[in-house]
Amino acid sequence: MNKEEFLKKVNDVIAEDIRPFIEADGGRIALEDVDETNKTVFVSLAGACAGCSGAAFTLKGGVERILREKISPDIEVRLAL
Repeated sequence: MNKEEFLKKVNDVIAEDIRPFIEADGGRIALEDVDETNKTVFVSLAGACAGCSGAAFTLKGGVERILREKISPDIEVRLAL
């Protein structure tokens, strides 16, 4: 899968399956970049998620878990710097 395909798949899952839940809690998530070779997804969190003590759980237990289920079990999600 090339970068464009991977980016589209990740963006679609975030838009349809992840963003609504994060926004329901007053947060925002944005897809910043992907590394298709290493299957790494870089996102930023804002709103209620920025600085929240549960942000790490949201990334690993929520965002990463859903992307692994929907796209690939090898995906890793990181906060964009």
